Amino acid sequence: MNSPYRIVIVPGWRNSGPGHWQSLWAEQLPGAVRVEQEDWLVPHRDTWVGALEQVLLADTRPAVIVAHSLGCITTVHLGDEAAARVHGALLVAPADPERRAQLADFAPVPYAPLPYRSVLVASSNDPFCPIRRAGAYARAWGSELVRLQNAGHVNIESGFGPWPLGLALLQSLVEAGSWQTRAPLATPGLDALAALAS
Repeated sequence: MNSPYRIVIVPGWRNSGPGHWQSLWAEQLPGAVRVEQEDWLVPHRDTWVGALEQVLLADTRPAVIVAHSLGCITTVHLGDEAAARVHGALLVAPADPERRAQLADFAPVPYAPLPYRSVLVASSNDPFCPIRRAGAYARAWGSELVRLQNAGHVNIESGFGPWPLGLALLQSLVEAGSWQTRAPLATPGLDALAALAS
């Protein structure tokens, strides 16, 4: 059965390399689309947002966005037409462009409710975004906040590979039975997800 939703993966600054949970999901989730940027090292808001909008507007099916770091901020900058294509968003370890010069083009961050359901995952010790700032994002965007203890930037460096909890959160954003992985990911907890999706 084909999913009525597309999974759109939106990496952050410097991209998500091999072994990062976003890269693993891009390979395993049926029909997942990964947004590619022309320049991963020197990000510009208009270019990054434009690349995401192009992916969203290229298909009439609603999308579930899976964003990490600066990908979260790129997502909340979407224009109305592209945002209308979004069914839900998993926003993980958002960046704080107002405190990092390399990302300043993405400031100010929009503080308006998102027109779709969203789950924001934040870590208590993220070096790139204080937990209080992430909480303020969640309140402003109307996101459900999932707080992780000492999870760093929720990336390879902080020990996150397949990340079964993330898959469970993604499942919560998609209708039960609408998708399942192509092949088992090497991680505990996927059997429960498969049961949810069947």
